[in-house]
Amino acid sequence: MAAKKTSDGIKLSDDLLKVVDGLVAGASSSSVTEDDIQLAIKDIDVDSDELSDLYDELRSRGVEVSGSPASDAVEDFSSDTPVDDDFDDDDDSVESFDDDEEESESVAEAKIVKEALRSVPKARVAKPKRSSRARARRADTSTAMLTGDPVRMYLKEIGKVDLLTASEEVNLAMKIEAGTDAADKLEAAEAGELELTRAEQRRLMRIEQVGLDAKQQLISANLRLVVSIAKRYVGRGMLFLDLIQEGNLGLIRAVEKFDYTKGFKFSTYATWWIRQAITRAIADQARTIRIPVHMVETINKLIRVQRQLLQDLGRDPTPEEIGAEMGMSPDRVREIQKISQEPVSLETPIGEEEDSQLGDFIEDSSAVAPPEAASDSMLREQLDQVLDGLADRERKVIKFRFGLEDGHPRTLEEVGREFGVTRERIRQIESKTLAKLRHPSRSGRLKDYMED
Repeated sequence: MAAKKTSDGIKLSDDLLKVVDGLVAGASSSSVTEDDIQLAIKDIDVDSDELSDLYDELRSRGVEVSGSPASDAVEDFSSDTPVDDDFDDDDDSVESFDDDEEESESVAEAKIVKEALRSVPKARVAKPKRSSRARARRADTSTAMLTGDPVRMYLKEIGKVDLLTASEEVNLAMKIEAGTDAADKLEAAEAGELELTRAEQRRLMRIEQVGLDAKQQLISANLRLVVSIAKRYVGRGMLFLDLIQEGNLGLIRAVEKFDYTKGFKFSTYATWWIRQAITRAIADQARTIRIPVHMVETINKLIRVQRQLLQDLGRDPTPEEIGAEMGMSPDRVREIQKISQEPVSLETPIGEEEDSQLGDFIEDSSAVAPPEAASDSMLREQLDQVLDGLADRERKVIKFRFGLEDGHPRTLEEVGREFGVTRERIRQIESKTLAKLRHPSRSGRLKDYMED
């Protein structure tokens, strides 16, 4: 791209001259911030030399860049470095970059690092070292917080972050958008779909980091909104902290989807995502037996209608009245009411002293009654004694035919294969054996067990 010389002999491309003209025209109090410069050049490929020339041109036109790195060097910044509400960009305690870096690249790197420092949420302060007594008091306070109420500790932590104005929300949203675009370009470059120079990659990585910091700041400033919404859902089967956690996931989703060009406040938009995340979590996790989300919504609607009819009628409404109000059949209303019932543990304590459990009072219809169990045992003993008086072959045929051994009666064909004879022969043996069992000397023992 052709470069033009300015009145001061600085060479700039046509695109960068347009950027300079725009920044000069929009400069307030003859100064611009580095954030303004980064947003203005986010779609232009600029190397470190061109970036340095852009700064020189702005100064030559009487526009100062706040936090300019030309005079100061900055140490590497990590997420563990505490920052102060009163952080000064001209702090003399910062260190310089490595000497083996090119001078122009050092200038650009220092500028972007300062930009990252400025965009970090104001929270903690890098203060001078305190005395050992002060550190001990601080350690005691931390221990008390760890052993105290976790909800109170969490509320105290999120209360340290200042709320944002509408203009600050828009500014952060713009940084997030720029960071997302930069991340997409870097991803395309890794996939081989886009060619980027080393300087372009560094610039995009810095813009991406600024966007991530802005995202974190927007989330941190709205954590109190999640708490206020989560309070409305207490008592629906989930702990308060769990509701807050689910709401925070909705808040993160809202930050990713927020469109600042619509003109509404972020809190208005985020409220819907937070409520959706909490209600979905309650539907999925609050009950022992999960109920589909659409059924949860139907149950909530039925409860609202039932409560309204109770106020109007002065009594509990019938399924017919609820069905007429909701436009469904009474049977469907009864089915929904049955689904909405909460499960009860069989180990629920019962009685004043709670020495019994609910399961102790529920009849087991599949269990055998003690009198019947005793009668069956005695019948088995008598039957074994009667069969012992038969021949070995006759006893086996009767046991196979009536399933006295394993409860599985066999056909004549199966018994015949067992003994290696025809089914007719098995039928004859069975008939002869049953005739013996009908003799009063044998049947008299079993007659008492016959049901009327």
